[in-house]
Amino acid sequence: MLGNLLKWVNVLSFYYPYRQDWSSVLEYLNYSLNGEQMVCSMTTQLFHIPVTRNLKGNSEMHNHLVPASYHRVTAVGCAKRLQNGESHDSIIKAMVACVNNGSKQDKEVTKWLAVMRENAPSEYKGFMDSVINWQRQAEQSLAYTQQLLRGMGFDTESENGEPAY
Repeated sequence: MLGNLLKWVNVLSFYYPYRQDWSSVLEYLNYSLNGEQMVCSMTTQLFHIPVTRNLKGNSEMHNHLVPASYHRVTAVGCAKRLQNGESHDSIIKAMVACVNNGSKQDKEVTKWLAVMRENAPSEYKGFMDSVINWQRQAEQSLAYTQQLLRGMGFDTESENGEPAY
């Protein structure tokens, strides 16, 4: 019995000589999630300041920020599971789809952040610049994650066939 088990281990070692290392993917997804957390925190804060409570574009931006955040959180969870040794293809597919979908939502977030900055009171322009910088960091980290995934042989193209970055 032990001989048969060792034979299977050798077969598996031949076909799967090493486990994929997901640490860099997880690292850059976490960088992206950190930027997203700052964007969420700062733009939600604006709803609680009387002069920015009804800032043009904030509600519209949140319509895209919420799904972008969901996709990042899900992608991080998938990457953690993969890094911890799980290997089902559906986990990888879910992670790649979430990275791509997060990137799509980011385009709308960025568009609405520009509207918000344009309409922000002068004393909040610097604040909005900071939010935009955090969003840029979140997007750049996600784009680098896409590059890492492509380098690992995974398709990170959008539904219309264009690169997702």
